[in-house]
Amino acid sequence: MSENFFCSTDRCHRDPFGAVAEGTAIAYRVRTPRDWNVSSVLLRVANDAGGENAVSLQWAGVDGEHHEWWECRWTPPSVGLYFYDFVMQAAAGPCTLSRGRGGHAVPHGGWDKHEQWQVTCYAADFVTPDWLAGGVMYQIFPDRYAASGTPKTDVPTDRVLRDRWGEQPVWRPDERGRVLNNDFFGGDLAGITAHLDDLAALGVTCLYLNPIFESQSNHRYDTADYEKIDPLLGDENDLRTLCAEAKKRGIAVLLDGVFSHTGSDSRYFNREGRYEAIGAYQSPDSPYADWYHFRRWPDDYAGWWGFDTLPEVNETHPAYLSYITGENGILRRWLRCGIAGWRLDVADELPDEFLDRLRCAVKAEDADALVLGEVWEDASNKFSYGSRRRYLLGDQLDSVMNYPYRDAVLGFLRGGGSEDFHDRILRVAEHYPPQVLRLLMNHIGTHDTERALTVLVGEPAGDRGREWQAAQTLSPEAREHGLRLMRLAAMLQYCIPGVPCVYYGDEVGMDGYRDPFNRGCYPWGDEDIALREWYAGLGKLRAQTPALVDGSYLPWHMAEELLMFERRAAESHLLCAVNRGAWEHRVPLPENWQRVPLAFGNGFCDGRELVLPPYSGVILVK
Repeated sequence: MSENFFCSTDRCHRDPFGAVAEGTAIAYRVRTPRDWNVSSVLLRVANDAGGENAVSLQWAGVDGEHHEWWECRWTPPSVGLYFYDFVMQAAAGPCTLSRGRGGHAVPHGGWDKHEQWQVTCYAADFVTPDWLAGGVMYQIFPDRYAASGTPKTDVPTDRVLRDRWGEQPVWRPDERGRVLNNDFFGGDLAGITAHLDDLAALGVTCLYLNPIFESQSNHRYDTADYEKIDPLLGDENDLRTLCAEAKKRGIAVLLDGVFSHTGSDSRYFNREGRYEAIGAYQSPDSPYADWYHFRRWPDDYAGWWGFDTLPEVNETHPAYLSYITGENGILRRWLRCGIAGWRLDVADELPDEFLDRLRCAVKAEDADALVLGEVWEDASNKFSYGSRRRYLLGDQLDSVMNYPYRDAVLGFLRGGGSEDFHDRILRVAEHYPPQVLRLLMNHIGTHDTERALTVLVGEPAGDRGREWQAAQTLSPEAREHGLRLMRLAAMLQYCIPGVPCVYYGDEVGMDGYRDPFNRGCYPWGDEDIALREWYAGLGKLRAQTPALVDGSYLPWHMAEELLMFERRAAESHLLCAVNRGAWEHRVPLPENWQRVPLAFGNGFCDGRELVLPPYSGVILVK
């Protein structure tokens, strides 16, 4: 049915759009066909506590000869999540309006519930840092970005130090069937500092570093000592220098915090006996024993996702809470070194009490510091630990990694439809508070995913293992096509709501399947310079375009392979158009976009019409 009963993304039907602050009244307007003889319309609202209420819409006049309006105002009674739909009583019987693609209403006969719309009501005093909005993030896997060659001391002798930068990481199991991840290429903090000018030229305003604390693996998610920089990366002075030099260039530094588990080979657990301290594995009288979940000491304990090398911690134990979140705890200690905030590993596995305390600690040290969490799904309505989580309501996270947008960008370029893309963007924009939305970490690849270039043009790995993945290379033809698509992916990534995050090397054409092939060495001297210049141009555009800070998102519905949308702020408008198809598209421009100069892209604009050759995109700004 083509009737436009209601659309949650249209201010004519719902105002204001999206998440609202506590105490905000929302106006709803439903449009019904007059020949349905509708006698009543109810707004039906439910919350997670199981409560439900109904608000009657009042008849509000006719819309032309064939439609009429019904309207009401409703105010969420408190901070939390609410889910709503509409029930109309028509001559033919009751009809429920549920959420369809793009927020449009879909009618169903009867009272049964289908997919409902969501209202997120957040704390009225919820604020997030301004400094990241409108910027560009850059993620670095420290061992693989740049090596300064500075001699290191106190390096454990059981590490495998690789001789040649850029060789394939070790992936074969050892004689005992283990993959130890103990091969290191020597990337360090001083190496990153040496390339800050390169990053500034790329438009980077925030560096996100994968873990840098002492650990026995190259990924360093098995923390051995939260109080010490890993010796292969440098020391505390190297971090201070990096932060200070980055700040001179307008770049902030974000550290990775791994607080749901430690390494078994750590000063706290000490299963391998590497440390002098008495660890939890060595004695039940250890000061760290109560940090861990022993079912039967010492060998039967809870490991993160079952890995015995990653023993889970009890995040709400008073001693652990104090150690991490106390006045002189880990969070505040490293903020005093000059970092700008924390990215929280597996934030959705951290209990609410821990996240509450963590935010308080970070903001007490620096009210402008960032708290950003790893959540793979829609973080506004995530359900875990037996309850609905409240990451984005004002007392936990500032924002999150944005995997739904990654799926939208790569899905569209691999053949998905433009309407599916818009629906994914609009769902997040509708569910997330605006101060969260503007800081979303919009990535198209990370250390946990296949490289974007590989996703776009590589043969899908499916269930095939590392033996197959290690042997794959892109043909010259596939790489050339992949680079065309990467330009379009970057254009979308830089223009959708939030902050683009470039995974090191994506901007110069790195490829690779899953871990460890997505964690190769940065290809110094073998970069795709043209692609890098494309990214740099997008970075410059972001710095000059206020609409990309917090402008609204307005989709244009075109052909399936043609994606167009506006970002609109008070005095800044941007139009982005991407053609992922193998044939040219010509798009007449409405009068308000005619004669607007081309700001960026590899298509054309003659003043009245956009010309989009195959695999091209353009950006107009006014």
